[in-house]
Amino acid sequence: MILIINCGSSSLKYQLYTPDLAKVLASGIVAKIGEPEGYAEHFVGRRGERRHSETANHHDAFGVMMEALLSPEYGVLECPGAITAIGHRVVHGGAIFFGSVLVDDCVIQALHDCAHFAPLHNPANIVGIEEARRAFPGAPNVAVFDTAFHQTVPPKAHLYALPFELSTAHGIRRYGFHGTSCRYVSQTAAELLNRPIEALSMVVCHLGNGVTLDAIDGGKSVDTTIGFGTFSGVAMGTRAGDFDPAIIFHLVKELGMSLDQVEEICYRKSGLLGLSGLSNDMREICTAAEKGNTRCQLALEVFTYQIRKTIGAYAAAMGGIDALVFTAGIGENSAEIRARICADIGFLGIEIDPRLNAAARGGDPNISAAGARVATLVVPTDEERMIAIDTVALTRPGVAAMQEESPRLAAE
Repeated sequence: MILIINCGSSSLKYQLYTPDLAKVLASGIVAKIGEPEGYAEHFVGRRGERRHSETANHHDAFGVMMEALLSPEYGVLECPGAITAIGHRVVHGGAIFFGSVLVDDCVIQALHDCAHFAPLHNPANIVGIEEARRAFPGAPNVAVFDTAFHQTVPPKAHLYALPFELSTAHGIRRYGFHGTSCRYVSQTAAELLNRPIEALSMVVCHLGNGVTLDAIDGGKSVDTTIGFGTFSGVAMGTRAGDFDPAIIFHLVKELGMSLDQVEEICYRKSGLLGLSGLSNDMREICTAAEKGNTRCQLALEVFTYQIRKTIGAYAAAMGGIDALVFTAGIGENSAEIRARICADIGFLGIEIDPRLNAAARGGDPNISAAGARVATLVVPTDEERMIAIDTVALTRPGVAAMQEESPRLAAE
C-alpha cells in the first residue's frame, strides 16, 4: 500500500492508496496543530469520525495518524510492514531539486539546507519524512516538491532586479509555491475542457490559507505569485503578500523591532488576519462582513482586488487567456469569493453564471456564462494523488536502482 503524507504549517493530511492507486483505502487530517481546538478526522470509505485532538507538534500529529491507521476498530493496516512506499509533499526545494526524488540521508541534509526558504512549512515536511523513515524502515520515501513545477518560469519572470550575483551565488529568485496542486489542477482542467493542455493558456487560482496564482501556458508554469519565501504575492490567511520592502527598514529602524519580530508579522500576523483583526478563516470573515464588520469587508475587498488584478496581469503576460481555474479550500467552496473576483473582468472574456457558481461544489465544474469566451472552472485539487503518482513512478525497481546511484538525479 502507498501512504501519502502532506504536512502543512499547522496540519498533517494523509491518504492510503492501493498499490495501483485505483482506490483510497483511508484518509484523514490532524488539524490545528499546536492549538487548543485541534482535531483529527479519519475516514475509511464513507465511514468517518472526528474527534478533539490537541497535538503540540507534528511529531504528535504523526502518532495520531498511526493510531488511526492501525486502530482495531477503524484502522486499515494490520502492521506497518504493509506500507510499501511513502510519498511526501515538500514545499521548497530551492535551486537543488527540479523534480521528485527518492529520500536518503543526502536528500534529508539538502532539505534542511532549504528549510530557511519556507520556515512555516519545510521543517514540518522534514518531520513527516523522518517519522516515516522510523515508522516504516523497509519502505522507500519519495519527496515531491511544490517548487518543481515552477522551474519552467523563465528568467524574465523569476529574476529580481537585485545585483545579479545575489541570484547566481545565493539562489535569490522567485521559486513559486503550490506547484503540485497547480500541476494536478491544470491537467484536470484540460481534460474537462477536452482540449490538449499544450494549446491552453490558463490562470490557476489556488486559494486557501496559502494563496498561489499561476500562469500556465501550454502546460508549463510561466509566472507565479509567491516568490523567494512563502509570504509574497497576494494577501493570504496570515501572510502579508507583496509590500514595499522599505516597510521592513522602517519597522526595524524607526519602531525598534527585531528582524524576528518582523518575520513573525510577515508570516503569522498579516494577511486576512491582520486586515480583519478577527480571523484568517474566510468563512468567519465573510459572515462578519455580511453583518457589517467594516474591517472584514475591507479584507474581502483587498483580497479579491489583488487576485483580480493579477489575473489581468497574467492574461497580458501570456497574450490571452483560455481558462480561469479555481481550486483549494476558498477557491472550491466560496461562491461569493469567486463572484467577487470575476466581477468587472468581462473585458477578458471571463463571465460566470451565478446559478452554476452557487452550485459548483458537487455540480458542473464549468461555471462559465453562456457565450463566455473564457472557460471558468472549479476543480478540486488532489495534491495527494499527484504525489502518489510520482511515488509509484519513482519506486519502480529500475528507477529505484538509478536513484540509489544518484539520489538527486531528478534535480540535476
